[in-house]
Amino acid sequence: MKSVVLIAGTNSSNSINRTLLKYAASQLKNASFKELLMTDFELPLYGIDYEKQNGIPPLAHQFKLEIKACDGILISLAEHNGAYTVAFKNILDWISRIETDVWVKKPMLVMATSPGKRGAIGVLGMFYSRYTLVNENLLGKFSLPYFLKNFDTSKNSLKEPYQSELGSLIERFQLVMDS
Repeated sequence: MKSVVLIAGTNSSNSINRTLLKYAASQLKNASFKELLMTDFELPLYGIDYEKQNGIPPLAHQFKLEIKACDGILISLAEHNGAYTVAFKNILDWISRIETDVWVKKPMLVMATSPGKRGAIGVLGMFYSRYTLVNENLLGKFSLPYFLKNFDTSKNSLKEPYQSELGSLIERFQLVMDS
């Protein structure tokens, strides 16, 4: 059984990105999951002066160890003002100080959703353009606009064409992770 780390790039307990993330994970076969909640990894705001005085916080090392130990990573990013949430960006900043290969070349699928028509494409594009340069296993990106119209929470399902699009990406992720 493959182990998959789930990361909702937000510290919101009721995030629609967390809902999308769990839905995507439910589509995988023969996998165990570990969700890394931003609220479990609250770190001081990254700064070089802080790092020089105190070193890298143990929670940053723990987060990085979880990434290293898994077989694959699913991420769903919330978008704040067109970019990462502060909670997610801060973890990225800290773990990049441990090792520049942040995601350790693990198979990854990145997603984002929002209640509006853009489907958080700003943050999704930012992440994808940055990490495709250093991780050939970033296997795709998925944007779900109008979450409340396109995701049926009572049936835990996506509407078409989004179901087919995400399904294809999940299949690809599963194949690479299992190989």
